[in-house]
Amino acid sequence: MRADVLQLALMAGGLTYLWRYLPLRLNLGDMPKDGLLARFLAATGPAAIATLFIAEMLPLLQDTQAVQGRAGVGVLAVILAFVWRKSVVFATLAGAFACGAAAALGLS
Repeated sequence: MRADVLQLALMAGGLTYLWRYLPLRLNLGDMPKDGLLARFLAATGPAAIATLFIAEMLPLLQDTQAVQGRAGVGVLAVILAFVWRKSVVFATLAGAFACGAAAALGLS
């Protein structure tokens, strides 16, 4: 993996962690549910999914034969899990698990 991609992934992961962690530490109980900050925090979940999706799809641009199968399995698992449970967290975990299982089984 290239250093710039790894750096971007670490920055995105760190910021996502902070966006999820800081609201737990701050007293946001009085925050309006439809306010700007509430909408911003609600959007970080889909933004994290998009970041993970792009990071997984980048190798497809370089070597289509090696990773196309596991990426397809991961994307399909994300879609099916989200349709089934309507949960971003569950869909993310299902996609990561399916992609990892496909890689472990040698699917390409």
